Amino acid sequence: MSSAQYARRIETVEQLESLYGEVAERALIKETDHITERYREFIEQSPFVVVATAGPDGLDCSPRGDPASVVRVVDDRTVMMPDRRGNNRLDALRNLMVDSRVSLLFLIPGIGETMRINGRAEVVADPELCESFAIDGKIPQTVLVVHVERIYFQCQKALIRSRLWEADSRKGAGQVPTAGAMIAEVAGGEVDSESYDSAYAERLKNTIY
Repeated sequence: MSSAQYARRIETVEQLESLYGEVAERALIKETDHITERYREFIEQSPFVVVATAGPDGLDCSPRGDPASVVRVVDDRTVMMPDRRGNNRLDALRNLMVDSRVSLLFLIPGIGETMRINGRAEVVADPELCESFAIDGKIPQTVLVVHVERIYFQCQKALIRSRLWEADSRKGAGQVPTAGAMIAEVAGGEVDSESYDSAYAERLKNTIY
């Protein structure tokens, strides 16, 4: 169905606000321009973050993870995150070369609240800084330095609705398509799904850092 077929399409901020009403006061109070003590405690417990960027070829949303804390909190306006080994698509980093805006969404397993940081980022290849993020002797090529402009936590509603951390919501092998099945589909038969999946565990072991 095209957008022209919808009975009522919202096209202005005024139309949106007429539907949703006033912003709850507490939703505004929790936003600040720096990392507070409690916000820092939350961030430093998060091993996983989703990084959103924008560039000339569109948007990107990339998952990042590390043991313990996925970022290093430098001060109340700065966090750093190593760019661990990946597939070298560099979608997020390419975007940041032309648009420094970035948004981070932190999750903690088992916790309903999430934390959001909006700000500006720079990609740094300083050898000493990169070496400080080494794990198992593996040094990241670059470090993402994020300068905080806005930070606030999000309430539990989305995670409660999705039952994200509930044990009986977890999917097992055979319930979702494997990586091999998905890449075989889009590759038009050029990749064998079973071979891809059987080699994945060893490939992951050798390239995790």
